[in-house]
Amino acid sequence: MRIKEHPILSFDVDEMINFTYNGKALQGLKGDTIASALHANGIKKLSESIHLKRPRGFYCAIGNCASCNMVVDGVPNIRTCITPLKEGMVVENQVGKGRVYGT
Repeated sequence: MRIKEHPILSFDVDEMINFTYNGKALQGLKGDTIASALHANGIKKLSESIHLKRPRGFYCAIGNCASCNMVVDGVPNIRTCITPLKEGMVVENQVGKGRVYGT
């Protein structure tokens, strides 16, 4: 789902960016964050609560909460709501708190 028309904002970006999410090839628009590209592709669940495994989605969109933490290009705890989408990124769900990078 994307807004295509708006009375004030213009959406004339058509450059598509390829990335993968849990092994599935997806596309986003240039200027998207990872979370906004996932949302536009119909992926609403970005993480789970650590203890009760309740679904978490696109919540604050300013990097203050941990609802969108994912593993991006092998690095855990990336806040996908503020991380720009880049060509060829590999995005994966993060289970639990994530591990220390490099271990």
